[in-house]
Amino acid sequence: MFQPIFDHQAAREAAGDIDDIQFIRALFDNIRPKDSSDIESASNALQALCFLLQQHPQFALLLRNSVLRLLNEKSVISLYSDHGIQSDLGFFTEIYRRLSHKILPDVPDPKYLKDIFGQIFHQNDDADWVTGMPDQVWRDFMQTLDISRGDWQLQQNCIQELKDALQVLSFRLSASGLDPELILQHEDLESNSSPFITQNIEIQNFLALGSIQAEDVQHLYSVLKRCEQLTYEIRKANAKTGTSISLTALMQRILQQIQRMQLVVDILHGLILKHDVSQAITSLLKQLVDAECKKNNLSDYWRQNTELLALRVTENASHTGEHYIAQHRGEYFKLMGSAMGAGLIIAFMAMFKIMIASYHLPPLTEAILFSLNYGLGFVIIHLLHFTVATKQPAMTAATIASTIDDHGHDSKNIHNLINIVAQTTSSQTIAILGNVVVVIPVAILIDWLFMQSTGHHFIGSEKAHSLLDNNNPLISLTALYAAVAGVCLFLSGLIAGYHDNLAAYNRIPERLQHLGWLQSLLGKERLGRITDYIRHNLGALAGNFYFGCLLGFASGLGVMLGLPLDIRHVTCVAAFAGYSFPALDFQVSQYIVGTTILGIALVGTINLITSFGLAIYVAMKSRKVRYRHWKAFWLELLSALYRQPGKFLLPPKKTNTDH
Repeated sequence: MFQPIFDHQAAREAAGDIDDIQFIRALFDNIRPKDSSDIESASNALQALCFLLQQHPQFALLLRNSVLRLLNEKSVISLYSDHGIQSDLGFFTEIYRRLSHKILPDVPDPKYLKDIFGQIFHQNDDADWVTGMPDQVWRDFMQTLDISRGDWQLQQNCIQELKDALQVLSFRLSASGLDPELILQHEDLESNSSPFITQNIEIQNFLALGSIQAEDVQHLYSVLKRCEQLTYEIRKANAKTGTSISLTALMQRILQQIQRMQLVVDILHGLILKHDVSQAITSLLKQLVDAECKKNNLSDYWRQNTELLALRVTENASHTGEHYIAQHRGEYFKLMGSAMGAGLIIAFMAMFKIMIASYHLPPLTEAILFSLNYGLGFVIIHLLHFTVATKQPAMTAATIASTIDDHGHDSKNIHNLINIVAQTTSSQTIAILGNVVVVIPVAILIDWLFMQSTGHHFIGSEKAHSLLDNNNPLISLTALYAAVAGVCLFLSGLIAGYHDNLAAYNRIPERLQHLGWLQSLLGKERLGRITDYIRHNLGALAGNFYFGCLLGFASGLGVMLGLPLDIRHVTCVAAFAGYSFPALDFQVSQYIVGTTILGIALVGTINLITSFGLAIYVAMKSRKVRYRHWKAFWLELLSALYRQPGKFLLPPKKTNTDH
């Protein structure tokens, strides 16, 4: 299927009418499978081309000359230095660029190889089969093509283009390393000893060498490695000092620039010292094709930025999540005690909600009062060091992420994640139990006290039936409303992480401590205690308050929009049951008791699954764990449930290694 293409190219060369772009495009059109996921067909086609080139050296010469001519006649620097490296444009600017170019694509400029590249790999799904093919198949093709056997002068021109691209990348890396936002994180970056500055000096020295030895190349590798290590150190420090979207994006771009420079050095190393460069060229080709196919892809850009956002949230305040996870039985029973304390407060929060609802205020006013009731109640619970059931999993995204490194698919990370799931599940079990066993009796006690003082129950029988019916999963949308509450729980965890990060990155405690008028008003020592408390608790306070606001506004928003929108949280459902049963003088059928218990269990389960599931998703997204890795996670989870079901209900006893 390839021979007619070579015969046609040979005839055109003989006639002096050469079109290298159409020649190479025709070859890849024949390699391209009908279904982009059919990697085997693409691999077989490329292997067939390799066999043809081996059997007909004149065909290999034709293809080799075409490739070298394109690399010499077109400008290639932008292809090497731009493609596959994150843009420094703002989010909305890049969205607009992609959208406008998707509707009205750019006119290809024949002077630039990056535009020619798009004409060769012109299908949006080309990246699927190009990157999906085994490296060895591409390496065999590169070795069969054997660029080193081409015209010596053309090879030297290609080497010079690679050197120029390396120089451009080096200047850009220096500029990135001198970004003011990055310097705030690491003051030494301004000095001449900064790896980002020294790498540029070393690159210039390397490019000025008349004769390049293996030691010179190894020195470049070590210089770039120092830049990479420093970037990872700054990222690690951000867990304490905080970060921003722009800083996270900057560090991602720096790492991409370093990796591209390492690839270019690999290729230069091989071409100059006559080593095999097939693996380096394969890696570069896959990166460039992937970037070309996704350059105007909105969904891919959205995925990249949600990963950055997830990374920002999960790189900060992992201790917040750890606070809500019991790792051994001592913490387990301590968690139960704090959950029981929260049950006491929640009984009063439910009482105030019923009172507010009884006034039948306008929807917006009612929603604001509901929000304040819940928000201030959850803040009080936090101030008293109590625990709200299902609040925990939403706060654990950072803790989960801390168990997954940048290669989150290996067995060690999956095992760590399974342990977090088991610890969270057992913690949830005891927290829900602690909340429920207190909130129901306290609600009954409040009703009894109200009865003693007024002569009638806190709520009437009609209201009691209404509350029980609203929470009956068989005749209402309780399951859906429980999922809405789970989303609110999850969002509150992200809000907590955001405010912890905000306090650290913007140095809010330190700035408050340096306010002269505040020092005069409170005194230096008292202000120090307050700012220290803000440093450690701002995120948790904000998360709890906003969680209350989300719960309070849900039903009001539903009324205002005319949508069936409401929330069901396990502790509130239990509290309303506690007020309803005495209002009916405990004259309730087995059906009502059964549906009430079912409602509490179902709401608690859905609250947990929704919030914890979203937390795992964000943690895995922040570490770029893809769909194929989820299969390993689910298999390991089911295996753990079968082998050790007990650890999902009760954590192990404390050992000497626990701290």
